[in-house]
Amino acid sequence: MSADAKELAAGFDLARLTAEFYADPYPTYLALRENEPVKRMPDGSYVLTRYDDLVTAYKNTKAFSSDKKREFSPKYGASLLYEHHTTSLVFNDPPAHTRVRRLIMGALSPRAIAEMEGDLIALVERLLDCIAAKDAAKDAAKHQGRFELIGDFASAIPIEVIGNLLDVPHGEREPLRDWSLAILGALEPVVSPEVFARGNKAVKDFLFYLEGLVERRRAKPGNPQHDVLTRLIQGEENGERLTEKELLHNCIFLLNAGHETTTNLIGNALEILVRFPGERRRLIENPGLMKSAVEEVLRFESSNQLGNRAVTEDTTLGGVAMPKGTLVTIGIGAANRDPEAFPDPDRFDVARNPTRHLAFGSGIHMCAGMSLARLEGRIAIERFLKRFPDYQPDGAPTRSRRARFRGFTALPMRLDPRG
Repeated sequence: MSADAKELAAGFDLARLTAEFYADPYPTYLALRENEPVKRMPDGSYVLTRYDDLVTAYKNTKAFSSDKKREFSPKYGASLLYEHHTTSLVFNDPPAHTRVRRLIMGALSPRAIAEMEGDLIALVERLLDCIAAKDAAKDAAKHQGRFELIGDFASAIPIEVIGNLLDVPHGEREPLRDWSLAILGALEPVVSPEVFARGNKAVKDFLFYLEGLVERRRAKPGNPQHDVLTRLIQGEENGERLTEKELLHNCIFLLNAGHETTTNLIGNALEILVRFPGERRRLIENPGLMKSAVEEVLRFESSNQLGNRAVTEDTTLGGVAMPKGTLVTIGIGAANRDPEAFPDPDRFDVARNPTRHLAFGSGIHMCAGMSLARLEGRIAIERFLKRFPDYQPDGAPTRSRRARFRGFTALPMRLDPRG
């Protein structure tokens, strides 16, 4: 155990993250797991980095609450951001969590998701056709088949999928990505006034848009088997309905939850396969490994790196006493590299199986859209590799510089391996 690792763990503070951490948090996670796996922050909160400790926090919903009212009140004040994040499915406990999740899951049944596959394949192929068209024009434009993987491909897929789920007219989808990025950006451990203002405005603009969309949908309902918005409006057969505030904010949540994490899954996967060309070739030659490869991407570079809980009763976790009211950050990215759960965890292995990763959480807060995310990831990566097996980077990637969500804002690529 090196002195450098001990020093790194001792000096770690979520409120003062370094450029090195944003670029590669895994050495820090390793140092914390080995030296201070239940790390106390200067503000009295704790950060968890061991797999078993995370599972305990996920499963013990009585002692570790997902309700964020106490945590977010000083962070957001009486703002629309506070209203949104304290109304969303993911930041609530039962019974509110149970009621909203049940309504959403009805439209994300295995049958409903299976029926999306054909349209999803068609969407991915259209995007790949556009990338191929750029390549066909490369001699005239002298750009050698260059394209931007995130904007041209990875981010476009979940926006269209969630847009379809809510039946947002195609001509009205342009602002969805920017709204989502602004709102999620305000979930970082430290939020600047500029990020706060941008996130708050995004909630305001999104709510205004949704009020009109809901009014139109009430007048002309869709098929509740496929249209999540219609299903949320109509509620359960027993007459249970969401309030207007719950309805609007959980529509925003659906976009946010399905957009950034799936964009990151696709972008991270195709970037990782550049770093590990042997695994890329192995996957191309053995397409039956695609499902395990997607799971390995979720483990190796978890799209969602951090979560939060609040202790509701005096308890002990990882040998550390935590009084009621303690705030806890759960290190998903760290737990997914824990050697106690994953042998040789820093090795990327497209055939790793089983992969009991925590990228989608665990317990009652297991991601409601995980089956859809897996389908999107599998089809996107599979079809991309089939069409463009020799793609290569064409410039430096741009990280999103976020601690909670790990991905890229830009991945310049080219199709011609020779440049």
